Amino acid sequence: MIKAAILGGSGYTGLELIRILANHPLVEVVVITSRQHKGCKIGEVFPGLSSFSKLTFQDPANISAILKADIIFSALPHHASMEIVPDILKKGKRVVDLSADFRLKDAKIYEAWYGKKHIAKALLKKAVYGLPELYRDKIKHAELVANPGCYPTGAILGLAPLLKVGLIDTKSIIIDSKSGVSGAGRTASLDTSFAEISEGFKAYKVGEHRHTPEIEQGLSLIAGKNIKITFTPHLLPVNRGILSTMYATIKSQKSKVKSQKKTVLNAYKKHYQGEFFIRILPDGMLPNISQVKGSNFCDIGFKIDERTGRLIVITAIDNLVKGASGQAVQNMNIMLNLSETTGIIMPPLSV
Repeated sequence: MIKAAILGGSGYTGLELIRILANHPLVEVVVITSRQHKGCKIGEVFPGLSSFSKLTFQDPANISAILKADIIFSALPHHASMEIVPDILKKGKRVVDLSADFRLKDAKIYEAWYGKKHIAKALLKKAVYGLPELYRDKIKHAELVANPGCYPTGAILGLAPLLKVGLIDTKSIIIDSKSGVSGAGRTASLDTSFAEISEGFKAYKVGEHRHTPEIEQGLSLIAGKNIKITFTPHLLPVNRGILSTMYATIKSQKSKVKSQKKTVLNAYKKHYQGEFFIRILPDGMLPNISQVKGSNFCDIGFKIDERTGRLIVITAIDNLVKGASGQAVQNMNIMLNLSETTGIIMPPLSV
């Protein structure tokens, strides 16, 4: 069995990693850490997992315990990960990092958006961005994989095929995303309390969300030129799921809508041919977060607005699975030369 460690296992992404890996036939979680719950059994913190693991939360400072694992998942908060990951890599271990610490290639951009000095700049070039459908070959040989953020996953996967073949005007991109409350993390907050969220719906961090530079970096690399976007996130009164609606102007306005639709559909089918976790929906059907809940799927649908000449692309993911822990396990499978879908083929929780 392959041994895995989870750092920061008491948050939602850590919890989801435990849940997913409990179903993995070739991996065993041998170490899980938490500063807040060190010394407590998993079942004491997450009663629903008491039948699946008898592990006790370790202090993350206990490096010797962590090094018992073959693969390490770091689900630590931003900046905390960069404090420990360099030492783990020096010991010859491979890491999938779920924080934002190694996603952005420019340390100055990280510091500007996250408000803290980057103390592991040497690893930024070494880290591979963990979007399997785009960077599978690099992930396979990586020592450090920077697992993508939830919003960037849905946005980049939805726009990548269009940018790859130059179908849209890159200056026209607008991304409107709605996320379930679990995307804000497990720490108690008035803004995400039941009374504040229930029966409400609001935009937040308009024009200043931290995932903006990550989305722009990902889209720019695909397009081969610098891209700036308008990105507005919203908070849905649901537990999980992200629905992203993206707007862009189609370059060729002379061709008929039927022809444009065929061109767009072919771009998606060609780009994602053979990708198990990408589902291109039939004409007339659009994504719904209820259809990806609890799964590692990304559903993609689109519609052409003939009146305005704009293409509307919609994606749906589970922010805790394809947007975090499921994708992390997908990356681990690739790194360890396992079948990519091992342990993460889970039907959506449709009801």
